[in-house]
Amino acid sequence: MNETTREHGITIGSMPIGERNQITDVPGVTVGHYTLNKNRVQTGVTAILPHQGNLFQKKTVASAHVINGFGKTAGTIQLEELGTLETPIILTNTFGVGAAYDALVAYTLERNQEIGRATGTVNPVIGECNDMYINDIREQAVTKEHVLQAIADAEDHFKEGCVGAGRGMLCYSLKGGIGSSSRKVQLAHGTYTIGVLTLTNFGKLSDLRIDGQPVGQKLKDCIQAEEEKDRGSIMIVVATDLPVSHRQLKRICKRTVTGLSRTGAMIGNGSGDVVLGFSTATIITHEKPEETITFSSIHEEDMDEAFRAVGEATEESILESLFQATPVTGRDNHQRPTLTELLERYPIKF
Repeated sequence: MNETTREHGITIGSMPIGERNQITDVPGVTVGHYTLNKNRVQTGVTAILPHQGNLFQKKTVASAHVINGFGKTAGTIQLEELGTLETPIILTNTFGVGAAYDALVAYTLERNQEIGRATGTVNPVIGECNDMYINDIREQAVTKEHVLQAIADAEDHFKEGCVGAGRGMLCYSLKGGIGSSSRKVQLAHGTYTIGVLTLTNFGKLSDLRIDGQPVGQKLKDCIQAEEEKDRGSIMIVVATDLPVSHRQLKRICKRTVTGLSRTGAMIGNGSGDVVLGFSTATIITHEKPEETITFSSIHEEDMDEAFRAVGEATEESILESLFQATPVTGRDNHQRPTLTELLERYPIKF
């Protein structure tokens, strides 16, 4: 495994990180991968579970935010309308969204016999990026079974880099993939966690900045590479145990763009930059209770701490996807160097 961002001597921001520095530092959250690694097929699935109970029966407060809408997500319309999440979040490649939708429906039907009988249907939530340069996306290799296995394998420790949905992704013209980071938010009434997971597939090398340094331009000058077109997308998943309303959570999701921008992103025309967020602090039951639902939320003046935390975690998560990436050769022998490979060849002092 490649070294993490911090093992390279790079510390992003000033807020304390969680125990693992991953999205799973939020209690109850787990992540699972299914990786497809066979010749032209270099892709996969990543599943994020907000808690270990029945998600349809015990929904979490949730929100979505579109930074740039060149994407093919599922479930975000209802998620925004009702402000709740009732399935695991699945990330995969663009042509895997259909299989992921079928899998989430099957997964939820198996656990809730009343769906389609005594109650309504279910709203699967899925995000995607286009991995067609390395993966032969025309193969439509992702299946319902792969998605269900990723959910079944979800744990509080998980690999980052070229695994799961990140297997075939590119970031800043280098090998990208899955990254994650977390921050502790210390308030007068308690300490909370904001965790971020990113699926990175965007940017061109000359734009890459690491902790404020124009590392991408330096590396481009060293390798004298022809400039790659800014292509692709990023999916950002934000998890927290902060007690927040749907409105407050959406405000937090919007601030991921600060961390994204600090890595050099200019939010290109063809980039699908989408944020999915959830809070585990308030559980909303599917069945209507006899009494009113009681919500707790932080004060608006505490929001700045959450804004800083999610920005720092997003920035570091993107860098983790780069530092932990490993070499992958896929369709037509396409490959891209990893950040670690280039830094070993052309050392840059941080």
